[in-house]
Amino acid sequence: MNPVFPTLGLDHFQENERNEVRLLDHLTHGKNTITVPHKHDFFLFFLVEESSGTHTIDFVDYPVANQQIHILLPGQVHHWQLADDTKGYQLMMSQALVQTFTDYLQFSPLLATPIIELDEKAYPLFRQEFDQLSAELLLALPDWTLIGLRCRIIARLISRELERNQAFPSKASPILVNYLQLLEENYKIEKLVTFYADRLHITPNYLTILCKKHLNLSAGELIHNRLLLEAKRLLQITDRSVKEISYELGFEDLAYFSNFFKKHTGISPRTFREQL
Repeated sequence: MNPVFPTLGLDHFQENERNEVRLLDHLTHGKNTITVPHKHDFFLFFLVEESSGTHTIDFVDYPVANQQIHILLPGQVHHWQLADDTKGYQLMMSQALVQTFTDYLQFSPLLATPIIELDEKAYPLFRQEFDQLSAELLLALPDWTLIGLRCRIIARLISRELERNQAFPSKASPILVNYLQLLEENYKIEKLVTFYADRLHITPNYLTILCKKHLNLSAGELIHNRLLLEAKRLLQITDRSVKEISYELGFEDLAYFSNFFKKHTGISPRTFREQL
């Protein structure tokens, strides 16, 4: 049976008067957190100053090196094996907070680059903001308005790096941004492009044109990719049957789900699970 990995909330890591932001100095607190595979219900932005090792996100291994930023999204399964003297900051933000940022959908599971290499110009900017945020949080009476603004700045710096890495277009259409939001909210129950196009008051053809222009994928491919990502997670981290997973993802017919999965991966859901 596959393990059911725990989902951790912000209160697991640190207590403060607001359940929106946590910041851990990895060298002093990082090794006290759970290192077995687990999930979070918040966003984690890990600024690495010095380290080596491996960070596994959704069962993909990424090498850890100096001057990186790691992006972990709510619901992703992760664990890491890091050098004992790893230096850096773990910044945790609630979903509610991140969703107030105008460009938060750059952190979509379909688009975000998990690991960003920071150059000699970018890293000091990140380090300065993390240091300032840390100093504010350590005050007896921290200014939560200022903390929110610093979090917004850090998120914007990350967004800019994503744009530079072409993980998200710098001038994406507002319609496309709204589509990604609708998709994240409805992909389990709505699988037709026409549903999203109707909600956006455009034609399915125009929606596909926008998706291909900015993301090199059709609107339908984005729906399929999001479903496949969730299907793989559920097959990997839960002991639910394939039938239960198919219902969880809105497939009323097990055979249809199995055919859909095999069409896009080349193997059946059961074979995928057996190969883990």
